[in-house]
Parts: sequence; structure tokens; C-alpha cells
Amino acid sequence: MKRILILLVVLIAGIIAFFMYENRSFETYISKPHSSEMNIPINSEAPVKSEYMLEIDAPLDTVWQILTDIENWPAWQKSVTKATIAGKVEEGARFDWKAGGLSFKSRIHTMKPMAMLGWTGTTFGAIAVHNWKFEEYNNKTKVTVEESLQGVFPRLFRKYFQANLDAGVKLNLEELKMAAEMNLM
Repeated sequence: MKRILILLVVLIAGIIAFFMYENRSFETYISKPHSSEMNIPINSEAPVKSEYMLEIDAPLDTVWQILTDIENWPAWQKSVTKATIAGKVEEGARFDWKAGGLSFKSRIHTMKPMAMLGWTGTTFGAIAVHNWKFEEYNNKTKVTVEESLQGVFPRLFRKYFQANLDAGVKLNLEELKMAAEMNLM
């Protein structure tokens, strides 16, 4: 019985240390200077990364307004059930949201109107950097989104998280496209 108790204590201590290591690793990454257009680029060393680009048949100001109206995300994103932000949508702003049954705490790290929007987000066992870039041409908008995901669960279940992130990034863009194009009609 004593051996089982010792093994259980060692296992719990190991899990706690792993969580602490992953959180510290992320904090170190976001606090270091980056040579990127984004204040915090996605983490190229993260176990899970995804990128997707889509052309939207709508002007940039329409697409930008829909994405930056954070509290209205549940109206056009099926998985988002709640989103709240205290104050203005600007660099440093914090917002909370729920999607897919998980709660996220996020902070906007880059806000370059009509060009770039980026935020970090945390949920239990996972931490993300999520970046959007916009280009307008011929009254259409090219949107590129990239995200890196790290933490205990993405590291342990990489294949599962990679498949979900790839599908989620694509779905987010397709839902944004639908909302922006419907907004014109």
C-alpha cells in the first residue's frame, strides 16, 4: 500500500511539474522579442501548428468588422457559445469565450486595423497563439489564419490536436466567409 501511495505521489508531482514546465515555456516564448509583423508570431516549435488561407467575396471593412466584434462571435461561429470583452478591442485587451465546451482566456497581442489581428489564449492544458492577416483586392478579402498550440495535452495527444486544429482553423475561415458574404446581401 505504501509503494502505491509513493508511486501516486510521484505521478501527481510529475504531472504538476509537466504543467508548470509547459506554462513557463509559453511565458518565455511570448515575452522574448520577435522579428515579425505580429507582436507574437505563432510558435514554430509548438507540437501543433496550422495555417489556412481563404478568399472572401466581401470588402475588407466588412470582414474586419465581423471578426473584431468579439461579443458577436456566437452569431456566426457554431462552436462559440459565449464571448465577452471588457472594454475596447485593442492591444492588451482581455476577453473570455467558450467554444466546443471549453472556456478560454485570451489577450489581444496585435491589432493593426484592417491588416492584422492576433491573440493568445489559454484553456486547461493548452495554450495557443492565433494570428489573422488580411489583404484587400478587387473588393475581395484574402484572409490568412495561423495558429500554434502547445501545452500538456497537445504534446501528449499531438495527432488528435493536429487534426482538430486543422479542421477548426478551416471551419473558422469558412464561417467568417459565410457571415461576410451574407452581410452584403
